[in-house]
Amino acid sequence: MQEKKFPLLEKIGDSLVDGFHLLGLFVIGATIVWSAIFKYIALMQSGHAALDDILLLFIYLEMGAMVGIYFKTHRLQVTFLIYIAITALPRFLAVDVKELEMYSVVMIAAAILILTLAVLTLQFSSFSYIRSESGKGATATD
Repeated sequence: MQEKKFPLLEKIGDSLVDGFHLLGLFVIGATIVWSAIFKYIALMQSGHAALDDILLLFIYLEMGAMVGIYFKTHRLQVTFLIYIAITALPRFLAVDVKELEMYSVVMIAAAILILTLAVLTLQFSSFSYIRSESGKGATATD
């Protein structure tokens, strides 16, 4: 095992990295909240919300949840990114469906199906892994 040559510098470096990490998370979180509030105010001023607007609010919600969980656990769950993609693709369809060719619509629907199967696979494998590791029937959300 190597001996640390400059322990004070390493502590300072670790503190700077941790500080940058926290600052980055706060900036991303604040940007998500700011964007969601701005969009919500625009919706309220317009007097109505279309399906793509509501789906965009769900995307903001998932992004905020992802940042919050990452802040607490220091782990980024892939399923959150997949949920965002699953929500973004129908939003894209809702906005541009009239301009898309049928082939594009089918491909986007196939992509949604593939992403859904990926979430199902991740949830099943997580459940199986936790179950085999603990020796009891724990759930994937424990």
